[in-house]
Order: sequence, then C-alpha cells, then structure tokens
Amino acid sequence: MSGAVPTTTLSAFYLAYFAYVGAYSPYFGLYLQSIGHDAAAIGLLLSAQQVMRIVAPNLWAAIADRTGRRAHWIRLALAGGLVCMGGLFLTSAFWPLFVFLALIGFFTNAALPLFETLTFAHLKDDLGRYGRIRLWGSIGFVLAVMGVGALLDLLSIEALLWISMLPLAGALLVSLAVPDAIVNRQAQAALPIWPVLRQPAVMALFGACFLNCMAHGPLYNFYSIHLTDHGYGKTAVGVLWSIGVVAEILLFLVMPRLLKRWHASQIFAASFAFGTLRFVLIGWGADQVWLMVLAQLMHAATFGAYHAAALGMVNTWFPDSMRSRGQALYMSLSFGAGGMIGGIGSGFLWQSVGPGWTLTGSSLVCLLGLVLALRSGSAPAREQT
Repeated sequence: MSGAVPTTTLSAFYLAYFAYVGAYSPYFGLYLQSIGHDAAAIGLLLSAQQVMRIVAPNLWAAIADRTGRRAHWIRLALAGGLVCMGGLFLTSAFWPLFVFLALIGFFTNAALPLFETLTFAHLKDDLGRYGRIRLWGSIGFVLAVMGVGALLDLLSIEALLWISMLPLAGALLVSLAVPDAIVNRQAQAALPIWPVLRQPAVMALFGACFLNCMAHGPLYNFYSIHLTDHGYGKTAVGVLWSIGVVAEILLFLVMPRLLKRWHASQIFAASFAFGTLRFVLIGWGADQVWLMVLAQLMHAATFGAYHAAALGMVNTWFPDSMRSRGQALYMSLSFGAGGMIGGIGSGFLWQSVGPGWTLTGSSLVCLLGLVLALRSGSAPAREQT
C-alpha cells in the first residue's frame, strides 16, 4: 500500500502490544512464585517462551515473506496468543504451565518481528521516524507496569492473568486497522539469505545480539523478585521498571540526532559498555535506591539504543526481499536463544550463588558482547553507496 504512512495505527499497535508486555513480563515471575514454584522452576517455565522465540519468528517470517501478507499473519498470531493465555487459568502444575507458556510464546513472539518489518516497510527504512513511532510502545509499557504494580498492591497476584489479557486484546483490535505494505513476492522467493548471513560483520552482529539478551535474562526473570526480596513494594517495583522505560522513551526521541552524529554501529557498541556497568550495580546495590535509579536510567542504552541500532543494522544488511527473515533471525538468535540460555542459567545460578554473582556474570557477558559489537561495524556496499 503506497499512501501516507499510517503513523497513528502503527503507534497505537506499539502502545497496546507493549502495554501487554509491561503488564505481563515484570510480574509473571512473582505470580509463579506465589503459586509455589522456586527460582529454578521459574527460570525453566519462563524459558518456554524464549524457546519459541527461536522457532516461531523464522517459521512465521518465511510464510509472511512468501505470501506478502504480513498484517494477516500478525492478526492470526495475536489471536492465537490470546486464546492460549486463557489456559493459564486452568492449572498451576509445572508441565501444563510449560505447555501453555510455550504456545503463548509461539504466537506472541511471531507478532512483533512481523510488525517491525511491516513498520519499516511503511517508513521505507527511516530509522529516525521509527524511533518516534516505537516510543509509543515504551509509553504503553510505562503505563502498564506502573498501573499494574499499583493494582497488585491492592489485588491478589492472581488478578495478573486477566489484567494481562486486556492490552493483548487491544493489540489484536488495532492490528485490524493496520494496512499491509506492498512487497515484491517474486523477489522474496528468489533471494537466499545465507550469502548475507555468512559475512563476518553480520555474524558478529548476531553474536553480540545473542550475548546482550543472554545478559538480560536474569534481569527480565528475577528483577522484580530481587527488589521485593530487598523490601520494595510492588508499586516501587513498577516505578523502577518505569524509570528505565521513560529513559528509553527519551532515547527514542533523540535517536535521530544521535544518528546524525554517530553511526548506528558506534551506538550499538556503546550500549554494551553501559550494560557492563549496569548489571553490577543491580546485583550489588539493591539496598541503595539511588543506585537502582541510576541503573534503570541506563536502560536507555542497554535496550533502547541497542535495539534501535540493531534494527537499523539488520535492515541495512537485509533488503526488503528478505527483511522478514532478517528480523526473525534477529529475534530468534537474540531474544530467543540468548534470552533462553540467560533465563535458564539465571534460575540455577540465582539459587546457588545468589543475585550478586549471577548479575556479575551478566556484566561479563556484556563485556564479551562489546568485543563482538566492535567487529560488527562494517557496512554493506549499498549503505556505503
């Protein structure tokens, strides 16, 4: 579709989808803890969705690239995720929960990379404009994480399940109004992805992305538990999560200016330097509120700048004819494989050596990621041209 960019509907989708993420992700570990699961079990249960981040995006992206109907598959994925979330009301046992969480991950983890691809198709790869649309996702996350934190101080933690379903249903409704963008289906079917993927700079890029998400595994799985163990209430937990995302919003607003001054690969590498410091502060400084605030402000770099720069680099390497597959690889290798290993490993480490040393491990992983990030800066010929 070749009209004006549907900025309002794109922004509304990000708002609703990340409101679902903000309602669900920060507090679901607390829900699992409340129904009797220990840290190792929580890490394994949450890994079910990370496993699906490896499988689902590539499968759905291949279908979307061949049919050219990205919006259609986004709607189907969201509807499937909403239905499967209903299964969480039926059981508290480990294996049935694992199956339901895997199914939720199979559907919901497919929707976002497809939508990111659709957004860039509408924007014609304008990374600066992307940041101003994507910031509405951060706003949705902030509103949800603060609102749900306050609600859970008043309501039972079991209320989290139905609260989380509401914004996911909203994302499905908004997706009905998002138009598709015209793509060249014949070219998509013809171009293989391996010649791009095997280039050293691309391998370094995806390796660094894998390590970044591996480092974030303990944070996403146990940050809320870590704070409540140090005496923070759920409202305070929500505020600290929100500080990080407000910093991310501000980053998206200034991203066009940053990209005029620095190359995306430089911003990408800097995010790993900030991550190396951030995880040490969280691991050993939880008793100091100001250190937690400082660490959360660094979320602007470790996720906001990292994600925007990584998307820009992926979209530079992978042309529109293989864009969905490039985004799917980014999602599956980083948030999928990296998040899965970081999440599972953090569950066992949290129980055996404690949060401080677990998060110190995250810091060291970020340092290794910095080495690879510095090797990922070579641009393909079309960007240099």
